[in-house]
Amino acid sequence: MKSEEILGYKFNNKRLLEEALTDSSYQPEKRFSYERLEYVGDSVLNLLFTKEQFSMYPDLNPGALTRLRSANVNTEKLARVAIKLGLHRYLRHKKPILGEQIREFSAAILDYPLHSNGLIEAPKALADIVESTAGAVFIDSNSSIDTAWKVFRPLLEPIIDMETLETLEMHPVIELYEVCQKMNLTVKFVDLWKENTTVNVFVQDKLVGIGTYGRKKEIAHNRAAKDALNNIGKILMKKDSDAAHQNNHVN
Repeated sequence: MKSEEILGYKFNNKRLLEEALTDSSYQPEKRFSYERLEYVGDSVLNLLFTKEQFSMYPDLNPGALTRLRSANVNTEKLARVAIKLGLHRYLRHKKPILGEQIREFSAAILDYPLHSNGLIEAPKALADIVESTAGAVFIDSNSSIDTAWKVFRPLLEPIIDMETLETLEMHPVIELYEVCQKMNLTVKFVDLWKENTTVNVFVQDKLVGIGTYGRKKEIAHNRAAKDALNNIGKILMKKDSDAAHQNNHVN
């Protein structure tokens, strides 16, 4: 099977691989889908990264280890792996919108080489099939963690290490709140998503950010924060200018 070549693993039970690449929409009456294997694979990948990073970073605290693991197994990261490997071509489904979402995601990631930090929508089904195939390999190899890691470590490249994690941009919403807190600025999100798929951001009661995305409010929210960060310099410059003007007036 071509998907076996992608994984670099020959299955003893090929039905496991077939199951791992079948969405519940494909044959709903048969209840044959990747969901159970995804459940297994999610735990397997978390354990694999936990084991690897525990040994690699003996001085790292649990909070930092958790962030590092999450960076490697979150939905967008795993969805990127599915696209890179071409696994999505073997996903059996009957969801027309999913094909459109996959095409959009494949194009969007070109603007964000490593991660978008929530600015683009990653189809969950893509991440699911990476987890389900990991689960399938684990089950097929008699629950061998070592085999699962040997198969999946090269497939999950680029793996984000601590050095790379520190160079990644902060999530735009967190960064916006931190910037405003440091500068003693008030920030407010106004949710207009149900009306026009838009979220607005006001800093010091001035509109500084607009984010729009029709399918998922969270993406619009994140894009609004990013837009605000791009524009907030003008607000800060005005604040400094007003303060200087006030001081001159007093003097």
